[in-house]
Amino acid sequence: MEACDLLIRNASEVVTLAGAAPRVRAALDRPEVVVQGAVAVAGGKIVAVGSAAQVEARFRPAAVLDAQGGAIVPGFVDAHTHPVFGATREAEFDMRLRGRTYQEISAAGGGIFSSVRSLRAASSAELARLVHARFDRFLTAGTTTIEAKSGYGLNREDEIRSLEILRDAAAEHPLEVVPTFLGAHQVPEEYSAARSEYLDFVIQRVLPEVRARRLAVACDVFCDQGAYTVAESRRLLDAARRQGFALRVHADELAPVGAAELAAELCAASADHLCRVSDAGIAALCAAGTTAVLLPGTVLSLGAKALPPARRLIDEGAIVAIASDFNPGTSYLLSMPCVIAIACTLLRMTVAEALAAATINAAWSLGIADRIGSIEEGKQADLLLLEHPSHLFLAYQLGENPVAAVVKRGRVVYERPALEIRR
Repeated sequence: MEACDLLIRNASEVVTLAGAAPRVRAALDRPEVVVQGAVAVAGGKIVAVGSAAQVEARFRPAAVLDAQGGAIVPGFVDAHTHPVFGATREAEFDMRLRGRTYQEISAAGGGIFSSVRSLRAASSAELARLVHARFDRFLTAGTTTIEAKSGYGLNREDEIRSLEILRDAAAEHPLEVVPTFLGAHQVPEEYSAARSEYLDFVIQRVLPEVRARRLAVACDVFCDQGAYTVAESRRLLDAARRQGFALRVHADELAPVGAAELAAELCAASADHLCRVSDAGIAALCAAGTTAVLLPGTVLSLGAKALPPARRLIDEGAIVAIASDFNPGTSYLLSMPCVIAIACTLLRMTVAEALAAATINAAWSLGIADRIGSIEEGKQADLLLLEHPSHLFLAYQLGENPVAAVVKRGRVVYERPALEIRR
């Protein structure tokens, strides 16, 4: 028999999502399920996945995790988060319930500007403590990899500080972090009459330092009504691309400004939000292969009337991912099981589609689908044990965490106390 580090056995099903990535159209709804399966792990990677009888007969494990009839799925990949912030903004949520719009709250000094003031005033030690606690919450809800943005500093010192905090937290936490520079989240208040000067500053001073210090792999911009124009966004993204960054775009959330078309034109890795994306924008995303990252939790939190057109995007062949948009103002949500449930209910995605969008397609949008996002031999052993026998429970059961155990890089990093791991 072959030795392995960990054998996960007695699973009702293993949802592998193996095969071609990304998944589009009908393939998004075919999760590839091994009934009564098992997974063997060695050296942090998956060395076998298949029927329990075959895998258990082949391997002699150092440790065994008994799934107790639960399902095994890939670890969630959250492709859009904003975890570095100080104060929360629950008062703004209440204001929206009382009829104030997102734009009105922002114009009155709330919104992103409120978080900018809070972050600038916070100590690095306090921000690091908060980020570490948030990473713990991501992990226990089954998220094993996140894309994490700066964006609440809006000056050199605090943008760099935010990225450093992400780097340091990732170095000591099991959660894997793909960092993104979002210095163009908004035009800072002190530059309100000098927008072009701020872009010059970001392009000439901040981007080169971020790149030289390898603090981020991607550059993002909020291209929308009340934020950056298409022309301004193109200028920034062109500069970022020349400096070697992958590109991501907050696109067409509030109005169809042409941000999706811009993302496609520049072959951006993703266009995110898309509640008001135009017909031309949908066609452009499909043609370019730019991932449409939909944020159903944000739609729910804002009570938005316009929903991202998930069904149309899928039917027309777009690469669709879903993410939490975890942030203090418009989506104080970091549970991907909840995001999956909302995507199914509001956006009319099937559970299989939402699961693929939260794993392999999200990994594709981050450029790491070659090593994470599915359960197949040779890939990093990032996977979850659910307490239920079917992945369908991810959307069927609301309000409880269905994750019984989390394996990251082949190591059990979270488990409920009742689980038995024999060594």
